[in-house]
Amino acid sequence: MLKCGENIVLIGMPAVGKSTIGVLLAKAISMDFIDTDVYIQSQHGRGLQEIIDEDGLHEFCRIEESYISNLNCRNTIIATGGSVVYSEKSVGHLKSSGVLIHLDLSLAGIKKRLTNLDSRGVAMGKGQTLEQLFEDRQPLYTCYRDVWIQCKDKTQEQIVAEIIEKLG
Repeated sequence: MLKCGENIVLIGMPAVGKSTIGVLLAKAISMDFIDTDVYIQSQHGRGLQEIIDEDGLHEFCRIEESYISNLNCRNTIIATGGSVVYSEKSVGHLKSSGVLIHLDLSLAGIKKRLTNLDSRGVAMGKGQTLEQLFEDRQPLYTCYRDVWIQCKDKTQEQIVAEIIEKLG
């Protein structure tokens, strides 16, 4: 399913493991790796939460779209921020050069892992709950994904092996 030179793009909720799985997958199949959240922070010299707090959610999403829609890489594992699916332009750009893999976990599983919601840099509206965020994003992940990986009760190694098998 994966063509030579194509990217593997990981999408999903915050704390599902996109960055961790991305690094492990890149090592396992000898590809480059980029975390778009880390890339945005390094380019801006500020943390994601700082950008959201100081510039607002709308501006953060505009910044994210700008960086992602101008990302030019091949043969790379790309771990995206969970909010990437809010931008059709970003998703279209990512899909044009890669396969989108949805790492999925239940809301209960996300809640267990997401202990730093207030400081993590999660793109959420004022007063929006994690439940509302989950309900907003799940249909978008489902719509845009090429491959679905259910992460519940699986080790990181099992998830990496499943991705490799499905892309084989």
